[in-house]
Amino acid sequence: MTQIDKPNASKRFGSVAIVGKYQVTGSGEALGKLARFLDQRGHQVCIEDQTAQNTGLSAYPTLALSQMGQRCDVALVVGGDGTMLGAGRELAKQGIPVIGINQGRLGFITDISFDGYEQTLAPMLDGHYQSERRSMMNAGIWRDERQEFQADALNDVVINRGSMGGMIELRVAVGGHLVANQRADGLIIATPTGSTAYALSAGGPICHPNINGWVLSPIAPHTLSNRPIVLPDSQTIEIEVVTARDASAHFDMQSFTSLLPGDQIRVSRSEFTLQLLHPLGWSYFDTLRKKLHWNEGVTSF
Repeated sequence: MTQIDKPNASKRFGSVAIVGKYQVTGSGEALGKLARFLDQRGHQVCIEDQTAQNTGLSAYPTLALSQMGQRCDVALVVGGDGTMLGAGRELAKQGIPVIGINQGRLGFITDISFDGYEQTLAPMLDGHYQSERRSMMNAGIWRDERQEFQADALNDVVINRGSMGGMIELRVAVGGHLVANQRADGLIIATPTGSTAYALSAGGPICHPNINGWVLSPIAPHTLSNRPIVLPDSQTIEIEVVTARDASAHFDMQSFTSLLPGDQIRVSRSEFTLQLLHPLGWSYFDTLRKKLHWNEGVTSF
């Protein structure tokens, strides 16, 4: 649910962590500029250790991503949505709020442009921001009633057919009730955050972050009446692999595991949520209009 915090100088963030997409050319210079901006404003600056090692930012203390909640008040994640997904899953477990600064392309959850970030970021770090919490999923792979794999996901859990095989057959149940047996290239279970990612490309709906639900979207289904459906996130989704060759399950497209016939994928709501901070006046609909170009070709009156 989105909650708006009133401006309060006592909420000024003292210690600020930086997590960067260090693979991008010139990222060291950009992140160094950001660190100096924070330092000059009187914030204690910490750099995520992998970011520091790969950019040469040695003038500031470094911390592992798993330690930031103990030492820092807020984390700045600089990059694209992929960078935010990787960092966000870990930061959510520590309860540390996160601000996304976009150096990527779309940036649905890294919504502050790096160009001119100073003007936007300064009041936020002084306590003038809006806060919202994004739900996450916890998924496990079960084989012969034994858990073989477990992962959290902020965007989605995706079951894909292998490159060598044809369609896969899946048996889908929600809350213990059979939904369907389906043949398709795969299946996506997406959070509202992930509804603007792969699920959108597969024809799924966009879900507002305030919705306590998930999108279940088939990938190229054999039966065209097999359509995306929005489900409550209070119930466990169970997917059994009936037939498949070289199938796999992906979690935020950043971790994966192979699947065998008979495997079960069980998806439930995670106990953790990601707290995202936005500038005052931020609107989810503004983000959609900008990123999806909904306002193109429309005359203003």
